[in-house]
Parts: sequence; structure tokens; C-alpha cells
Amino acid sequence: MFNKTIKISLFFAAVIALCSCEWRYKSLSQILGSDRIPTTTVENTPLREASSVVVCRSKQCAPAKLSMSNEYIYNSLLHLFENNNHKKALVCQANPSSKTCLENYVTLPIKVGITPAYMYIDSVKITDVIINKGSNTLNLILNYNVTYNGQTPDCTPAQSILYVRNVNHILLEDPGYSCKMTSIGSTSVKTVFVIDYIDLDYGFIGGYYSIGLSGPAYGGGTGYMLLRLPKDAYPLAPELKASRKRSARSNPASPVTNTPAGEEIEVSVSSDTALGLEEENVKVFPIKK
Repeated sequence: MFNKTIKISLFFAAVIALCSCEWRYKSLSQILGSDRIPTTTVENTPLREASSVVVCRSKQCAPAKLSMSNEYIYNSLLHLFENNNHKKALVCQANPSSKTCLENYVTLPIKVGITPAYMYIDSVKITDVIINKGSNTLNLILNYNVTYNGQTPDCTPAQSILYVRNVNHILLEDPGYSCKMTSIGSTSVKTVFVIDYIDLDYGFIGGYYSIGLSGPAYGGGTGYMLLRLPKDAYPLAPELKASRKRSARSNPASPVTNTPAGEEIEVSVSSDTALGLEEENVKVFPIKK
């Protein structure tokens, strides 16, 4: 019995000696088998080119490649940004399929120095819109509202370019703008926005974004977001109203001409003429031969 106990002890000692090299790098939960439980991770939506840009107008949405040209999309975006110049556009994390907001901001993980943090962008102000002659590009001055861990850094405006190469390639990007997130230097923030959804009726622009930081604060992320502008894309269209007219019978000052048949023709005059602002050397048709 004693010899059997010794053999069992030696066997377990040998097993422990052989496995000690692996076990010393594992935690207790890994040894007990808890690492076999699958963990769920949330991944960002990757940046990708739009296969088809959807444009909504007159309360109807359709792919732009079916009935629109890149000039039409460029002009529509120009009207949209011109109408919202000096306005604030709201930014939200959205669902790429339903085009609905999931959060009232976009967020991405960063590190400020050695401190983990989350950067938030909830709005952007359009400061200026400049047209480039001879190219399908717009120069935009954008001011992003950047916050992180409850702090608002001082950021310079982003000199962005909106490029419409064709109906399936619409890109908004900037060379990078600076934000003062630490006391030792400035952080460069670079944004790329691939547009695949334009709603001219309600002023929505959707697409996949990629935002990266470099400097004392670094990090970034990708996803799908919506820009919600306060005004639509339709240009000003004042109603053209005809001036008030008065007939010759109601206004004694109105001239009356006789046709060859002897019928009278009532000649209406505008409100300016009724007020006595008649122009000289004005003949009323038909002219007698």
C-alpha cells in the first residue's frame, strides 16, 4: 500500500514538472478552463467605398447612377452647403442600413499620453463654402466640436475638400486639424468621410467615416455617421407675382384703342402707371398703319 502511494505521488510530481513551464504563464482562470468561454467584442464598421450613392429628392429615394449625373449631385451639394453656411450640423453615429441615428455623437477610443479616453464629436459648424472653378470640388471650412473625458480642447478649423468624381465616388476629407489636448504639444486629427446617402429634402448626408489622431494623443476609429443640416438643399425660389392691373373702364387714365372692326380693346396698366409713373414714347399695340 505504501509503495502504491509513492508511485502515485511520483507520477503527479512528474506531470507537474512537465507542465510547470506552461502553467507559470497562465492565470488561475485559464488553468481552470474559464478561457474557453467565448467573449463578445464590438468592432467598428470598416471604411469602404460606396457601391451606390442614394439620393432623395421630392420625397423619393433612388440610386444616383440610374438618373443623375455627377454635375447634378455637385450642384445639389453646393446648394445644400450654401444654404447651411454659418450653420451648425449635428453629427450622430448611425445605422448604415436604416439611416437612423444610434447615438447623438460619434465616439472613438484614444490615449491622451498614457491615459485611456474616449473622444466625442457631436456637431460641426460650417464656417465657409468656396467654389473651385473648373473642378468638381468644394472647399469647406469646418469647425468640429471635439470633447474627451469631459474636456473641450482648442481646435483649429479643418480645411476640408468635398470631391465629386462621379455618381459613386463622393469624398469629404481634410489634411488634418490641430487640437490642444495636452500641455506638451498639439494633436493632429485627420478625417475621411465616404458619402453614400444624400437627402435633399431634409438635409441629411450619410457615409462611412474614418478619424485618426496622431501626436501626444493618438488613436482613432471608423463607423457610419449622419450629418444633419438645419436647411434643405433647394435654392431660393421667390414666387413671381404679376403686378396689379386695372382695366380702362375702371381707370379713366387707361388708353383705349379701336380695332378695324370698331371694337374697343381694354389696355391694362401696371400699378406704377396707375400711380402716375408713366413712361414716355411708349406706344400701345396694335399700331395703326
